[in-house]
Amino acid sequence: MWIKICGMTTAAAVAAALAAQADAIGFVFAPSTRQLDPQTAARLAAPARGRVRCVAVSRHPTQAALDEIVSVFAPDVLQADLSDLERLQLPAGLELLPVVRAGAVARLSLPPRVLFEGPVSGSGMRTDWRAAGRLARATQLVLAGGLNAANVAAAIAAVQPFGVDVSSGVEAQPGLKSPLAIANFVAAARAAGTPATRTEDLV
Repeated sequence: MWIKICGMTTAAAVAAALAAQADAIGFVFAPSTRQLDPQTAARLAAPARGRVRCVAVSRHPTQAALDEIVSVFAPDVLQADLSDLERLQLPAGLELLPVVRAGAVARLSLPPRVLFEGPVSGSGMRTDWRAAGRLARATQLVLAGGLNAANVAAAIAAVQPFGVDVSSGVEAQPGLKSPLAIANFVAAARAAGTPATRTEDLV
């Protein structure tokens, strides 16, 4: 089970995700209580480089904003809505995690891997597990939306995803991660998931 902890805003959150052995950590560049500038994100990500995938999370970025994120933050992975990725000029070789949102019109073809999310990222609202389960049979699906340590096992059982992604579900308050909640979430997801789909599998 591949696990991403999204919305890093502090060094303590990064350290907790590393200690819990998450596979990826996300840094948000879209309007949010978790939004960072690329310089701050790069500084926070420094201890994680080479240990987990550092994901740049954006939504509807301009080309100039994306270029700055790539240049300054140097993400391992770019996460953005599928429609955004189709209109942007992207560096060759940059790993992508396209976002497909619940309720979106079904496409005839899907990327090999997607993140399935609710209409509004980081809201804490549970997404449509039934729709996610259908999509998980067609592509490698990372499930996001309203997950926490208490419900991630049920989500994994229902959806059978490639991975899971959590943000608000491991926070002590909006924008501030709880190290204990991160540890509990990763432990619960690992216990419920298939054995060790690790970082090297998301390449």
